[in-house]
Amino acid sequence: MLQFFKSSLLTRLFALVVLLLAIRLPLLWWGVALTPVELHCLLVGERLREGALPYRDLYDSTAPLAAALFGLLEFVGNRPLWLYRILALALLTLQALRFNFVLNRADVHPERGYVGALTYLLLGSLTSDLDTLSPLLLGHTFIVAALSALLPTSREGYDNRRLFRAGFLVGLAALCYLPLALFLLVGLFAVIIFAANSFRSFLLLVCGFLFPYAVAGTFFLYTDSLPGFAQFHLQPTLLGLVNETDGLPLWVLLRLMILPGVLLLLGLVRSFTTPLGLVFQIKFQQLMLVWLLAAAAMAAVGRGMATGTLVLFLPPITYYCLFLWQKARRAWVPEVLLLAVLATVLVIRYRTVLHLEQVLQIPAESRYAVLPNPAYQFLQGQRLLVLGPDQRPYLQNRLASPYLDWQLGQVDFAHLNEYDAVFRLARNFEQAPPRYIIDQAGLMPELQYKIPAIFGRYQPTNTARVYRLR
Repeated sequence: MLQFFKSSLLTRLFALVVLLLAIRLPLLWWGVALTPVELHCLLVGERLREGALPYRDLYDSTAPLAAALFGLLEFVGNRPLWLYRILALALLTLQALRFNFVLNRADVHPERGYVGALTYLLLGSLTSDLDTLSPLLLGHTFIVAALSALLPTSREGYDNRRLFRAGFLVGLAALCYLPLALFLLVGLFAVIIFAANSFRSFLLLVCGFLFPYAVAGTFFLYTDSLPGFAQFHLQPTLLGLVNETDGLPLWVLLRLMILPGVLLLLGLVRSFTTPLGLVFQIKFQQLMLVWLLAAAAMAAVGRGMATGTLVLFLPPITYYCLFLWQKARRAWVPEVLLLAVLATVLVIRYRTVLHLEQVLQIPAESRYAVLPNPAYQFLQGQRLLVLGPDQRPYLQNRLASPYLDWQLGQVDFAHLNEYDAVFRLARNFEQAPPRYIIDQAGLMPELQYKIPAIFGRYQPTNTARVYRLR
């Protein structure tokens, strides 16, 4: 199997796609539960399709480029979850092929072929987190694309266009998921070891990074949403006020990372004991070490629970795994190791079907999916406002206010003794008040007292803390 994928023939690419679909399609056919991050993205897209502007008409921290994509997808269909899954699979495949192309073109390893892409996609199939179109997965695609623009500086001298393009792609990645801006550190290291004039080259990289933000800032300035962009996206993310809890619990993710971690450790040991012929190959090895450290820093920013965290580590793990798949004295050892990796991925991914959850001590990922709240089953297709962090009622209903992220909504609801907050609340609900309000935070009595023209029109229903517009 390993020798088969070490060829560069297009038939190997076709076989790779078939293998990927064979691993993933049965799971998609049986159904993958809706994740919290997908529900959040669907709600963002739904509001944008209705004409809301991020950070002005929607209090949410989702990065602007990711939010714009979710809004565009809503024009294809109402909450097109199937399209989210297709795009997630396509983006992961694109990352694998792009990274494999860079490895082959730059001659970072003596053996070519599609082994790098095979490793990338196999490890990327460990968890359903990478079946989800998350902002992190979307932004990481630009990071992988930026790698090729950083490498030729060692062979052709620094190229202004390439360095600017690398920074531009990192800027686009940050506009999808802001912590990916830490990849500038990887770019800085690449400039130091590759470029002739490190300081000027790094300035070009930074200029490229800032250009997408200049365009985004201009757009938000003319749409009167620039203060909201800083207040609801930049500040909460930079200060760590956004809770990255949409992904799997940290202890589940760490157990899923055992296989990639073992392969990374073995690959690191093998790489340091393998002589590298070219200076460029040594520099690339160092670059992957810095990439690995940057990925760990990005994971730490998301507290390890951001959906798609595993994808940050796939490029360096894939690179170091190449040393495990290279020719050895016993030719059968790499083959057996690759088959063992494939078998382990299948067992972990199909553990629920094979009833191996207790054996592996890894719970089914469907346990952390979004399920309807039984208390609100009578609400179907209604326009809601949920005063609280629980977004499950929106699963079968629509968001009817700017207050999607409850934590960011505290800018108003936690300051009801201030005139500005009361005024903003009255303005936000004046045009189209929600049909129902679910008061999980117990704020309705105070809201009805301080803003009677809006909230005084609501009366209690037979369900506790649920109010209906009269």
